Amino acid sequence: MSYQHHYTDGTPIHFPLGKVVCVGRNYAEHAAELNNPIPSEPLLFIKPGSCTVPMEGSFAIPQERGAVHFEAEIAVLIGKPLSKKPSEEEVRDAISGYAPALDLTLRDVQAKLKEKGLPWELAKSFDGAYVLAPFVAADAVEDVTDIGIRLSVDGQLRQDGNSRDMLNPIIPLIQHIAAHFSLQAGDVVSTGTPAGVGPLHSGEQLHIELPGLSGFTCRVR
Repeated sequence: MSYQHHYTDGTPIHFPLGKVVCVGRNYAEHAAELNNPIPSEPLLFIKPGSCTVPMEGSFAIPQERGAVHFEAEIAVLIGKPLSKKPSEEEVRDAISGYAPALDLTLRDVQAKLKEKGLPWELAKSFDGAYVLAPFVAADAVEDVTDIGIRLSVDGQLRQDGNSRDMLNPIIPLIQHIAAHFSLQAGDVVSTGTPAGVGPLHSGEQLHIELPGLSGFTCRVR
């Protein structure tokens, strides 16, 4: 199933999905759980829009490629172009919405790539590697420094984070990204995952939410 941007009320978003810009190790506790050092500046990587699938209903995970780990994240939809060194006001004006998302990782594949000092694309950019929910309009968020992200698997709470705990908060993070390469309407910034990541298995039911804003239930197949 191909992905098409839309808001939680069903209103379509009239610009196409672009790239997904991800930040690794943006929560100290998550870096610690994987025995990774905390980076001195945002650790960025890009997923192509073609790897994105909708969260509604169910989604598939790769078979026979090792462990597939879930990483719940706050996704930020860019609605206006940003480049060079945008001001905080310009970044806020360019944000069109917020949604929960799952950044999926082939963890065994990633570990082998990291051992060899190679890029992560094979572990991070496979088809279906980004599971994205509908967006809540940006004006529904009162405080961008206080957005929760929560994931339960088969009724058990696995991840419970908040944007206040990010090493690189959302607005400065987007400013940093735009200073290095431009962001276009339809691009998504995936802001990192809190501690609690783990493997997915076929048949599991997931509930992911931005508490007080939106929530979605989906199944792994």
